[in-house]
Amino acid sequence: MIGLVLGVSLFNVRPMQRLLLLTLACAATLLAGCQSPDAAPQRSAAENWPRFRGPNGQGHSRETGLPLHWSATSNVVWKTAIPGEGWSSPIVWDGKIFLTSVTENGSKCHVLCVEAASGALLWNKQVLEQQPRRKENKNSYATPTATTDGQQVYAVFGDGSVVALTMKGDLVWTNREVKFYSRHGLGSSPIVHDGLLIMPYDGSNPVTAAGNWPKVDDNEKTGWQIPWDQALVVALDTKTGKRVWTGKRGLSRISHVTPFVANVDGKDQIISGAGDRLQGFNPKTGELIWSIYAQGEGVTPSPVLGDGVIYASSGFEKPTLRAVKLGGAKGDVTETHIAWEQKKGVTTQPSPIYVRPHLYSIKDDGVAVCYNTTNGEVIWQERVGGNHSASPVFADGRIYFLSEAGDTTVIEAAPVFKVLAKNSLGGKCQASMAVSGKNLFIRTDKNLFCIGQ
Repeated sequence: MIGLVLGVSLFNVRPMQRLLLLTLACAATLLAGCQSPDAAPQRSAAENWPRFRGPNGQGHSRETGLPLHWSATSNVVWKTAIPGEGWSSPIVWDGKIFLTSVTENGSKCHVLCVEAASGALLWNKQVLEQQPRRKENKNSYATPTATTDGQQVYAVFGDGSVVALTMKGDLVWTNREVKFYSRHGLGSSPIVHDGLLIMPYDGSNPVTAAGNWPKVDDNEKTGWQIPWDQALVVALDTKTGKRVWTGKRGLSRISHVTPFVANVDGKDQIISGAGDRLQGFNPKTGELIWSIYAQGEGVTPSPVLGDGVIYASSGFEKPTLRAVKLGGAKGDVTETHIAWEQKKGVTTQPSPIYVRPHLYSIKDDGVAVCYNTTNGEVIWQERVGGNHSASPVFADGRIYFLSEAGDTTVIEAAPVFKVLAKNSLGGKCQASMAVSGKNLFIRTDKNLFCIGQ
């Protein structure tokens, strides 16, 4: 007996329309049969963490349900040995983790891919060889964190070489135009923006044999102790690896700062810090738009953005935290756009983190600080312990501070200092953690850990 199909009575339709309705009804029945009536709704995709400090380099994750407590034996989803050495931080894209390392005393450079769900090492690609040169002891020859646009993975190594690989590990291109040297080694990381791979090179004058401080001459001090005009911000075409533009800083010094993108007066800018400098560049041409003077060499903390204001540390010599207004900045704005300066509790290695309406940071010696972003005043300053190189992460109302000993102190992001948990994983840690799929990914000197519940 012919009745209702898709809510329509077949008695009142023409033969061809009746055939169409019956076909659609059969298709709908088949599709429904593929889904169990008791099946759970499809889980939303895990958040990607595509570069140093995650989306746009701010250290923020939207993930919830992250673990609060763990140890070397609890809430460890998996632990995977990572061949070689390196302090690049892990990045995550669509269930795959990418990181870099070097072997044979820093000469052979590798990009690795680990499956986020299982910890399986999917591939380990040697991409080039380099000649190791002087660096600081805390640095490595694979410190720049890789980045990805979801199409390719991009990595930079200690001599300035850049490579691009497919997500399956096939080498696409190599660019070795920059012959980088820094007395400190290379610590900045690349970013991807609008089809360009953008990388700062803030080094010092190359020397054949580095001297031991303080017995160094002016030739070696150039770019390190003495400002020079040879620092570059370079943009490469992500498809070909060819250089698109070269940004020039003017006088600056050594740094290890990773840039980010900010929308200023309706247009994107590359915000990039260096020794003695904080600057904005045109991402299409590399033109220097604005600059401030901020004395300090060996700058390591990357700046952060909050409500149109940049918060940046000036590194060593005269550690100072500055709030810099972005709107209308053009030319040298040192005298006009610095909202406030603070010399108390200033970080010289980990990057700060902005959680509206406060700024948080942790000093190298394990003292955490909360600032009032209106005037820079210290709201609280408390010792959490340990030495710190990794930059903090914010997620689900919490801030995670990872020490060099592998201990994580979790605090509430609030104007009142409150420790929520202290977790010891063990192993040396200098890389910053990544967050994706309700998990934390922590790299030690030997292993990559997935921490979850």
